[in-house]
Amino acid sequence: MPLITISRNIGCGGAEIARSVAAELDLELYDDQRLQEEALKMGLHSEDLKSLDEKAPGLFDRILNRKPELYFEFTEAVVYKAAKQDSGVILGHGSQLLLRDFGCAFHVLIHTNEPARIENMVNRQGVSRNIAKKLIRRKDNEQKGFFRFAFQRDWDDPSLYDLIINTEKLGNDLAAKLITGSARSEDINACSLTATEAMERLSGEKKLQAILLKNEINMSLLHIEVFPDGKAYIGGVAFTKEEKDRITEVTKDIPGVSDIQTEISLMPQGV
Repeated sequence: MPLITISRNIGCGGAEIARSVAAELDLELYDDQRLQEEALKMGLHSEDLKSLDEKAPGLFDRILNRKPELYFEFTEAVVYKAAKQDSGVILGHGSQLLLRDFGCAFHVLIHTNEPARIENMVNRQGVSRNIAKKLIRRKDNEQKGFFRFAFQRDWDDPSLYDLIINTEKLGNDLAAKLITGSARSEDINACSLTATEAMERLSGEKKLQAILLKNEINMSLLHIEVFPDGKAYIGGVAFTKEEKDRITEVTKDIPGVSDIQTEISLMPQGV
């Protein structure tokens, strides 16, 4: 079965389409709630969950005690963890960019024009047209800022997607049918073993990086590598013995990562 990423902006029906696609194909849906659940399993505390909103630095870095890099590490780790299941529907959170190099991912962009989005929000959320317009423009700016900061790319770059659907012309039902029909093709379903193994390693590496960052470990002189069997290696230089011991302590019990070998030297004094 396929691995599908669905990207959308507010008011175009992307979340509803993602639910329909997941239900029709009997796939797991990794929406905000599911991604947050996965993040909790990986060590992200509940008070940090607000950071999973896709916003440029300003709000979420304050939520994470001015550590936006922790947001990116956990988001990437959760997306890679979802992707290594080989199938599913991942809604947003940069998944089209995080998984752009994996042949087993099918990337979809849902979009429509502003008037149609305003009308959708008025009908579905019951807000005024003026409020809907302001919300749409604010969320668009936040989304663009997030992608430029996190990936140095424009989120609506057509080269990131395999299928682009305008819901103003096609509607949500036909959009879902187009995605499910494409996803059932043999070409889309062909997922290489090497891609799956690569996602497994990336997920493990991001877990380790996120845990180290969360525990205020300086990552600038560390190298992390996770192997297909779940074994891991952390090598490099720590600035103090306390930091070296803390690296070993905080990484000893990480789900999905086993037998962590550390080879960490102390920074010579006076350097």
